[in-house]
Amino acid sequence: MPKVLYEKSDKIAYVTLNRPEAMNAVDLEMHDLLWETWKDFAADDDLELAIVTGAGNEAFCAGADLKSHLPYWLGKDTSAYPRDKIKDGFGGITRGLHRIYKPIIAAVNGWAVAGGLETALACDIRIASENAMFGSFEVRRGYHHGDGGIVRMVNTCGAGIALEMNLTGEPIDAQRALQCNLVSKVVPRDQLMTAAEDMAAKILRNDAWAIRSAKETILNVIGRPLDDQLAYEAITGYSGLSNPAVPGLLRNFADKTDKGRAGRNTTDL
Repeated sequence: MPKVLYEKSDKIAYVTLNRPEAMNAVDLEMHDLLWETWKDFAADDDLELAIVTGAGNEAFCAGADLKSHLPYWLGKDTSAYPRDKIKDGFGGITRGLHRIYKPIIAAVNGWAVAGGLETALACDIRIASENAMFGSFEVRRGYHHGDGGIVRMVNTCGAGIALEMNLTGEPIDAQRALQCNLVSKVVPRDQLMTAAEDMAAKILRNDAWAIRSAKETILNVIGRPLDDQLAYEAITGYSGLSNPAVPGLLRNFADKTDKGRAGRNTTDL
């Protein structure tokens, strides 16, 4: 069986980390497969959204497989290696292919630690099973996240939880992750993919151009001064008036026939 399963159904790409015997840890071969998978997803005009999960019930991803990575890491010139690694990231979407503006949902089953946590954080929305656990254990071994884990944890959860997790090296469970905005929802294990697909359906009812522009805008305003944030949002938001789909979508709204409508005049998703 391939170490990465990649299936396409309608507008959704299903990406499964497929090394359950190793808690879906990413070895060098799997890293390359993930790069190719995410490049294909980005280029395929028939796909609008991806759902990524781990095979089995024990883990979403336990990070880098040290049996594979250690000889590679320790054999490098440590002064030059960080510069070389900037373009490479971990599994593609943490850095290097992080500018894919199609939405990516993580269905987190079991442990998401180290690079596995960084992979989940690189996704746009995370849904966790009740048995999910999240951890930053690198500090126990003399280093810390280098593939976006600290950056995205600060941006998503705030400095408080980032400091706690990265200074103590202790994991948090799914309910604590929900409380600190690390995940959007916690569901029973057997409902995880259903919940992810329900979230996907709510995204896919919307206009693809608007979804990608919204994601791009959110990523680009992080860390900017308020005036810059407001100006950038105005530019990208009002450029949507040139989207050829807008007149028809606005007419559907005015006629109260748009899909998934809430309020007084509800319609089916």
